[in-house]
Amino acid sequence: MSSRRTAVVAGPLVAASFSAVLILSGTAGAEDEGPASSKGGKVVDEAPAGVEFTTLLPGKISVDNASEKTAITATVKNEGTKDSGKTRLLVVGFDGLVVKNVEGCSAIAEKDLPEGSNSGFACPLDRLAAGESKSFAVDATYDLGKTGKICLPVQTGDGKKTFWQQGPVPFGTTNPSPDAPATPLLLGTDNEPAGPGREELPRTGPARDLLPLGAAGASLLAAGVAGLWWSQRRRPAVREG
Repeated sequence: MSSRRTAVVAGPLVAASFSAVLILSGTAGAEDEGPASSKGGKVVDEAPAGVEFTTLLPGKISVDNASEKTAITATVKNEGTKDSGKTRLLVVGFDGLVVKNVEGCSAIAEKDLPEGSNSGFACPLDRLAAGESKSFAVDATYDLGKTGKICLPVQTGDGKKTFWQQGPVPFGTTNPSPDAPATPLLLGTDNEPAGPGREELPRTGPARDLLPLGAAGASLLAAGVAGLWWSQRRRPAVREG
């Protein structure tokens, strides 16, 4: 990728497995993940005949409130009838969600990241047979004081076409739990950071009612910025799972 405004990112990807280190303290474990979903996914460029890509993210993740660490499983699947050929999966973080590592994959250089993103890894898939899927363990952090998004594009091996792109889709909660060991976040939910401390009186009346509108406006603005790197393409079809 030659520019931060280019719609695709280059890099390699290999299958990885998550080790038992995920269950150590300080990291929210993969066992917290809910059913996988293709929510926020869309077709961008037409795939070869007989090839149909989709990606899946967990419906739920859990963020350790002390370390801000979280574990995410990213899955790519060929739902078509023919071999995919050489392709690659990208894992890109936005806003409060920072991708720290995807085991066996290469970090995308800062100058090559999509505009609005803060981190990313690219990993090669030499081939994906019809009906086959591969999952990858993503090590990330999430600043619960911000919104956070992740994006999974599936591209040709040379990065010139993007067949499928999930996101940037948010993880978040409308019910923060700063005093708990961990905070569960749901896929497709804009994060609402924890409100005033316990010593402050709760807000009531019209002023309180205006808060959700302000939060919604801020999340829409953030989503608009994050989506700039693919929005110039043709309007894609939307799939939810």
